[in-house]
Amino acid sequence: MSATPAGDDDGLLARYDLRMRREAAPDEPGARVERAGRVVRQVNGDSGGGVVLWSDLASAADADAAIAEQLAYFGALGRSFEWKLYAHDRPADLGERLTAAGFEAQEPETLMVAEIAALDRRPVWPAGTTVRRVTDADGVRAVIEVHGAVFGGDQEPLRRRLLAQLARDPERVRVLLVLAGERPVCAARLELTPGTGFASLWGGGTLPEWRGKGVYRALVAHRAALAAEAGYHYLQVDASDQSRPVLERLGFTALTATTPYIHTHSAASPA
Repeated sequence: MSATPAGDDDGLLARYDLRMRREAAPDEPGARVERAGRVVRQVNGDSGGGVVLWSDLASAADADAAIAEQLAYFGALGRSFEWKLYAHDRPADLGERLTAAGFEAQEPETLMVAEIAALDRRPVWPAGTTVRRVTDADGVRAVIEVHGAVFGGDQEPLRRRLLAQLARDPERVRVLLVLAGERPVCAARLELTPGTGFASLWGGGTLPEWRGKGVYRALVAHRAALAAEAGYHYLQVDASDQSRPVLERLGFTALTATTPYIHTHSAASPA
């Protein structure tokens, strides 16, 4: 698969929309991707829930009808789900319509992409640290502990997802722990999506006392090298406000904003 020319941000965003959203394949064991009109959704596997990955809704009426359809669909399954909204999605007020329908907007992130060949893929690890690939339940437990300490929230869906990936499709994910001695101080993963050209960076949360020492930068370089070895052209990340400046310095380009809208299933909600 050929790479999009450097500097062609519109072309790169169009490629991302096509490969990673509109033509998306399931990204975890047991999941299924379904195409319902102008919507592409995933019903997750062991992690539970689901996500609307892509939509192309030309009018307000189309948007309201699609929102109602997805609420009914996931409600009948008894599942909470996410509508992953991108700034260029139509109609322009889709976020407002999701909020009016009972979704809760989460913190916005920035979709950032880099051409792997242009990145420095030689990690420089801070003194006293090592990186270890996680392959078993004990390693996953350590990852979840780091994520819980850094990000908070319910990490159980991620725990189930990682265990399923390592058991059933281990070559599509590289789960990594950075250790200071034997203490886990950072956790991250690289997810590979065959046939798309895109590999995805997730996590990278670092314990407070280890921030600013180069752990995150080294993990990006390390994962870029792993993705290059696997034959991928691009790295993609949904960047927080904290990680965006670091990624820009490393050579990533901001393509658009993305906001997760979450609808929480309640047994009392009408299907």
